[in-house]
Amino acid sequence: MRRRIPVRKRLLVRLLSVSALIAVCSVAATAWLAVTTTTSALKEEQGQDLAADNSILAELSGYAATHAGWSGARRTVQDLAARTGRRIALTTADRTVLADSAPRGTPLPPRPAATVDPLRTDTYSETGAQLSGIDPRVVGPYRLPAAERAELDALAAARKRCYARHGLQSGIVHMASGRPVVTTADGTDPAAYGATECEDGRLGTPTPTESRALNALTDLARPCLRKAGLDIVGPLFPLYDPGAKDPFSGGRLIAKYVARDTKASRAATERAAQTCVLTGRRAQLEPYVAPVAELFLGIGDQSPSRFDMSTANKAKVIGAAGLVLAVTVAVTAVVAIRLVRPLRALTEAAGAPPELHIRVPVTTRDETGILAEAFNDLTERRERLEAQRKAMVSDIAHELRSPLTNIRGWLEVVRDGVVEAEPALLDSLHEEALVLQRIIDDLQDLAAADAGTLRLHREPLRAADLLDQVAAAHRVAADAAGVALRTTADPAAWLDADPVRMRQALGNLVSNALRHTPADGTVTLAARREGSDVVLRVGDTGTGIAAEDLPHVFERFWRAEKSRSRRTGGSGLGLPIVRHLVAAHGGTAEAASAPGEGAVLTLRLPGIEAPADGA
Repeated sequence: MRRRIPVRKRLLVRLLSVSALIAVCSVAATAWLAVTTTTSALKEEQGQDLAADNSILAELSGYAATHAGWSGARRTVQDLAARTGRRIALTTADRTVLADSAPRGTPLPPRPAATVDPLRTDTYSETGAQLSGIDPRVVGPYRLPAAERAELDALAAARKRCYARHGLQSGIVHMASGRPVVTTADGTDPAAYGATECEDGRLGTPTPTESRALNALTDLARPCLRKAGLDIVGPLFPLYDPGAKDPFSGGRLIAKYVARDTKASRAATERAAQTCVLTGRRAQLEPYVAPVAELFLGIGDQSPSRFDMSTANKAKVIGAAGLVLAVTVAVTAVVAIRLVRPLRALTEAAGAPPELHIRVPVTTRDETGILAEAFNDLTERRERLEAQRKAMVSDIAHELRSPLTNIRGWLEVVRDGVVEAEPALLDSLHEEALVLQRIIDDLQDLAAADAGTLRLHREPLRAADLLDQVAAAHRVAADAAGVALRTTADPAAWLDADPVRMRQALGNLVSNALRHTPADGTVTLAARREGSDVVLRVGDTGTGIAAEDLPHVFERFWRAEKSRSRRTGGSGLGLPIVRHLVAAHGGTAEAASAPGEGAVLTLRLPGIEAPADGA
């Protein structure tokens, strides 16, 4: 009865389900990954694009330039975040939050976008560290009081009017310290208009506040200058360049330097002086600015980055996903059908009655095709084994029936008083009993060999001694048959074998050879060493074996005499026993013959070196 497989457990249904699930998950995961990756990349680029956030950095740098700490920076940060829609966070070097527009506990971006340091603000490196320069909004002790500012404003207004009288358009720009600077509209040199008389020097003269700060700066720079081999004469004097936002930028201070090393170049001396002045200015201004802070920029809640698809793009994505799904299901269905068809044929063949021996057609060369070929081979082997089993049962019955029939018949005749139990009759019955015993012993040996329980008692054995013992045991039978029995052996041929089992194997071969060798014939036993093996041969000059019969000589109950006559044949178990005994010793048995030229049966067994006392 054919067993019905539930639909959910059918291979085709499972393949289709798994393929569809994989296709859907693949499409969904790919789409999600594409959108997520693109959005994340855009956010990352926006978070690290400092050029687009210069206004934030500039404003925070200005705050740091005009405040000695970050305690009041939270409002400024919140206002900047509200205007720009960005998350802004300021932290110390050890990531202690100073001000953050995001709620408390929100994790910071992986790395800072820049460093807020008003004393080093000219530019920034790829890692965000500020390099060189001082923010011009850092005033510190140079901030002018109202009275000095008013006085300088009056001088600047007078210079502007003077320029106007000479036809030169000018304007007044106030520095962060409150000092006014008169600048021309297009940077024209006032000397070209004859307006040099307007520059009386009073506007560029430091005020008392600036003089005190410059004197302090001179004291700060002097140790560095001396260390560089320079002596400063007099206080530092700022160069108020029209159009310059910071008169101190790049160390633009006028002073008299005396170099103790006269071999030093002027450029080297100037560079050393500027470096010392810049270092002194930073030390002077540091108490007036906020500490260095790390600036983190992220995506805020005001303008979150989104990845939106149009209706047309959504339709394309859905269409592509549907196409992929349809193709996957179709291909899987075709493949599954091709896979299931031979499997169904195998199932039907395996469920058929054993006597039918159904074979499966091989339609593919893949794993399923290989399985079909293996199944067909198994079917053929099962058919052969079944035939051998039937033949063996028939042969055993035949071999046992003949002696049992003889024994039963003669016993019944003796019992009925028809024949007296004479010695000749008893000898005949005894011979039949021995035949039965021989058959049973042979069957027992074959059963032990098949079960792997055949015991061997190995010992070093000289091949020449083995041949001599076998020849001596069959000498009488050979003389009675008129057959010459000869032996020839290599003295170096030694075996590690069971002497009793080897005599049994060779005895079976010799008995078989004597049975098929006519009078005046010869049976030869030979042994020689071939490499690491020992080859034992039993040859005769008998009738030989037909070529079509050679493959069957080691089969059980097989005999070339199809009539099963005991005149020329035994039980048909001798050669199978020889093959099993040789196999148990790790060897092989072969037969070679030509009709009319006799037969040669060869046993090849592993050899050993001669023992030290066996030479």
